[in-house]
Amino acid sequence: MATKVIINPGACGFTATVVVKKKEEDDKFSVTITTECPMGSKLGTEIAELAMGDVFKSFLNNPVYRKAAACLKHAACPVPSGILKALEVEAGLNVKKEVSITFVVDEE
Repeated sequence: MATKVIINPGACGFTATVVVKKKEEDDKFSVTITTECPMGSKLGTEIAELAMGDVFKSFLNNPVYRKAAACLKHAACPVPSGILKALEVEAGLNVKKEVSITFVVDEE
């Protein structure tokens, strides 16, 4: 089995599909990112394997965010967060629950 998330990052239009799958031999997980975004694709090749402990690492020490800093131009890109959410679920550390960012239009 695997955990699959679809991330719609907004204005750029480059939807990303992330699949995280536990490997049989240890606490390692394979990560696959499918997207038309060249930066997101590069990130996928840079983090093709993660460990369970990676979900507990701080932003500055987290391999997903460290590689994202090198691969992505937009700091607000939600793809790194989505990768870590999928890893949490696949590792059994969290449940599948929707995440969203909603812009509120003031009607003043």
